[in-house]
Amino acid sequence: MNNLRRIDLNLLVTLDALLEEQNVTRTAERLHFSQPSISVHLGKLREIFDDPLLLPGPRGMQPTVRAAALRGPLRQALAALELAVVPQPDFNPQQDAHTWRVAASDYSESAILMPLMAALRRLAPATRMAVVEHTPHRLMQQTGQEGIELVFHTSDEGVQGLRRQVLFTERYVLAGRAGHPQLHQPLTPEQFCDLEQIIVSPNGGGFEGITDEILAARGLSRKVVLSVPHFLFMKAVLESSDLVAMLPARLARANPLLTLLPPPVDLPEFEMYMFWPERVHRDPAHRWLRAFIKERVSGFA
Repeated sequence: MNNLRRIDLNLLVTLDALLEEQNVTRTAERLHFSQPSISVHLGKLREIFDDPLLLPGPRGMQPTVRAAALRGPLRQALAALELAVVPQPDFNPQQDAHTWRVAASDYSESAILMPLMAALRRLAPATRMAVVEHTPHRLMQQTGQEGIELVFHTSDEGVQGLRRQVLFTERYVLAGRAGHPQLHQPLTPEQFCDLEQIIVSPNGGGFEGITDEILAARGLSRKVVLSVPHFLFMKAVLESSDLVAMLPARLARANPLLTLLPPPVDLPEFEMYMFWPERVHRDPAHRWLRAFIKERVSGFA
């Protein structure tokens, strides 16, 4: 390593050319240097290797035994270095194989991934995607030690050291089954509170959310009779019972089994982000995926 620190990479390039050309003039022309510069390089190389390396001969310069032994390993080393520093090729989605690791909640799976999956398979048929459950309190661990490359998350608060992009702004609608007897027209807050309701509690077992805080400020409370951990379960219950729920609008999109009404109280919208670590920020395949997702989610807003 100490010897390597002494060597200018340009000197090794010169030595490789000298060993092939065995002529200072041709080496200078090949590398676009002057002959005196090549001679200076050769002098430094002789000092580094403690060997004359090339000696005058009847037909140009002749390599010493030491130089001849260097030729093969030097050529391989420079070829490997050229390969390492060559610009990264663009990602060709129709041909290139790649595996993406993505973390998503069941909301993100339904609102983001499912609607674009058919197009992803059509446009990038050689790729694979591993989707794992997103746990917000482990976001940094997932994108670090666990190798997750992309995370869908509803907030950027407390997220440090990750790249991010807003995908869309989500709103809530009041949802119940198609033909629900109480959902023929927009409801007043009081009418809403009389209905039995279902809530998603990601942390498990909760019966209150932002809707209840807003209702409480009006002196009202609703009848939450079922708490579930996932939106997929919530949608199935809504479609098959008279329970109603405040549902993110994208989850109810184009669902003939649901009736949708405006929320009876004003609820804050939320932004959906995608996050990714710096290590994949410039990766061509990852850049393609991010652009694809952003374009698709904007298209089916």
